[in-house]
Parts: sequence; structure tokens; C-alpha cells
Amino acid sequence: MSNATIGLTLGKYAPLHHGHQLLIEAGLAETDEMLVMIYDAPETTDIPLGVRSGWLRSLYPSVKVIEAWDGPTAVGYTPEVMRAHEEYICRILDGQRITHFYSSEEYGEHVSSALGAVDRRVDQERKRFPVSATQIRNDAYAYRSFLDPLVYRDLITNVVFVGAPCSGKSTLAEHLAGLYQTEWMPEYGREYWETHQVQRRLSPQQLVEIAEGHLEREEVLLAKANQYLFTDTNALTTLTFARYYHGTLLPRLAELADRVALRYDIAFLCDIDIPYDDTWDRSGEVNRRAFQRQVKGDLNQRRIPFVVLRGSLEERAAQVQGTLRRLGKYRNPLDLAKGEAE
Repeated sequence: MSNATIGLTLGKYAPLHHGHQLLIEAGLAETDEMLVMIYDAPETTDIPLGVRSGWLRSLYPSVKVIEAWDGPTAVGYTPEVMRAHEEYICRILDGQRITHFYSSEEYGEHVSSALGAVDRRVDQERKRFPVSATQIRNDAYAYRSFLDPLVYRDLITNVVFVGAPCSGKSTLAEHLAGLYQTEWMPEYGREYWETHQVQRRLSPQQLVEIAEGHLEREEVLLAKANQYLFTDTNALTTLTFARYYHGTLLPRLAELADRVALRYDIAFLCDIDIPYDDTWDRSGEVNRRAFQRQVKGDLNQRRIPFVVLRGSLEERAAQVQGTLRRLGKYRNPLDLAKGEAE
């Protein structure tokens, strides 16, 4: 359509918040086609461009998302800086006609002029959504009401503790949640087992129900967490139980276990160097050692990086805190290993 109106807005979206969404939604309501240009911005955020552009594509399927990997990083209103941005935007658009440029900043004037587009300012005084991406980066929990749940979930570092029964996972997860004033995810399998076990056994299908129920509760807690969620066990533990007691596992449980490699940001293997608490619902110290070997073997087989925790509760907590200080959610785990070697 030669008379079609085409809107454009741009930014780092680090992270995407309701103020950004207001611009996009205004463009969708007022134009025939809406484009969003998103900058890589490694100097501003560790969140990969692919994650941030994924938010846009998920929330606004009709929007054309343009990933700008090599955009200028200088900011300001000198002639040189403004010209650099204008030239870059025009180059990326590669002749694409823009009729409306949406922003809430002063740069709307010179960018819209360069594009020959209507300068469409939306909520420039931040009355609708009084927040900035900088504020959110400093304390996402305090400003979570300005974030879509999809975005907020991707800001939470999901920390999982694995290991044999009676290796201190629950105690450590709860302890750390208190230290960080956040949520922790108890082992759903224990609650389920206490309610449904028959002669201390569960069926293969019931083990699938444990893995599914655990994930459902975990998702709820991710939306409530403050920076970190400390998770006690995952589907790998349930898989190990299935192999141990049944010698096999259902395909659905195998599928859920396969997700583990990409679901958690950091895994800690709780060692069995603490005394064994031989309660009626456990199968003995010998089985604990065998179970631990299976858990560790599965982590290695799946190439899941993990940190082994030993010592008292306080010593283990200190190890976790030191690791979390060095390892950001979207940073390379090998950088952590390099730091320890140095």
C-alpha cells in the first residue's frame, strides 16, 4: 500500500518495561505497520540481544523487529553524535519508508526529521509510567510492577541444588532465601511422596507427575523472587529415582529431564560429607552414596556445569554467595572457572 503508514521506535530495552510498551502499542494503534529497532548495547547490559528481541517478538508478533548489532554507543546532542545515529538508522532501514517515529525523548526531533517522519512523542514526562530502565537494572524487584511477567522471569537467576537424599539441599536453599530475602522452591517430590506413597514406592507415572508439579510451582515462584530463586532439586533427581526403583523411565520424564540443561543458571552439587539422617523414609547410607554417584554422572553426561559444595551450612552458604557474586545470569560460566584459577 503506497499510502500505508509505517511507525518506528527504537531502544536498548534493557530491560523492556511498560514505558517502552506504551510507545510500541501507540504505534500499533496508529499505523498500518510497526517496526522496532533494538540495539545490542553490551556496555549497558549483560542480557543478550536475542533474549531482549525475543520479548518483543513474543509480546508483539505483528511487529517487525530489527536487531541492531553494531549501532553507535555515544549519547548526547552534539552535531556529531546526532549525525552518527541518524546515518546508522537510515543505513539499517535500507530505504524503508517511515511515516511516524515514536519516542519519549528529545532525540525524537532530530531522528524524525532525518527520516522525514512525524515526530510522535508519547508520555515524554513519564506520567503514565514513572520509571527508567536504569532504575530497573538497579533493583528489578522494587520496580517489577512495571515489567511484563515474561520479562521479569528472565531477570531472575534460578539456582538449583542437586544431590543424593540427605545432602543438605533443603536446609541450604531455605537458608539462602532468608539471606537474600527471596523465595525458595522446596522439593515437591517429598510432599507428593508423603501423600501418595504405597509401601514407600511411587509408580512411574507418579514420578512424571512430580516432575511436572515441581516445574509448575517453580514458575510461580520465579514471578515472586527477588533476584534469585533457590530451587531444591529438579527433574534429574526424579529421573534418578525412576531408574533406581523401576530400572526405566517414561518418555515424558526423560523429556522433562532434558530441559534441565538449559533451565537453570547455576547448579550446585551438595556433597554427602554431612552425617546421614537415617529416618524411616530414607533407604540408607549405602544407597545415598550410590545415588550421589548417579546424580554426578548424569550432570557430567549432560555437560551441565556445577559447583560442588562441602562443609557446614555456613561454609556452603559462603561458597554459594561467592559464586553468585562472580557469576551473573547471562555471563559465561567459564569466566568463573578462570577467576578461580587466577
